[in-house]
Amino acid sequence: MLLQLNVEWISQKCLMDNISPVQASNTAMANLIITQIKSGINRPLNQKRTLVALGLRINKTVEHTATPQIRGMVAKVSHLVTVVEK
Repeated sequence: MLLQLNVEWISQKCLMDNISPVQASNTAMANLIITQIKSGINRPLNQKRTLVALGLRINKTVEHTATPQIRGMVAKVSHLVTVVEK
């Protein structure tokens, strides 16, 4: 139901703005700038793997699209990273 409403909204928005649905879906998401500030040493394996999956190292900054999957990964390691929404 939610997906159907989202698709309908994007379609209507595209008609009004005269752009393709792909362009509309890309512009609808925000970006997250994620920086690792604490070490993954002595952390559970799932947290270490999450840091690797996000492409993080100490004091390294990466930018990801703010999808629910990325937000969930950031929530798992929120005590090790800082996040800025762009």
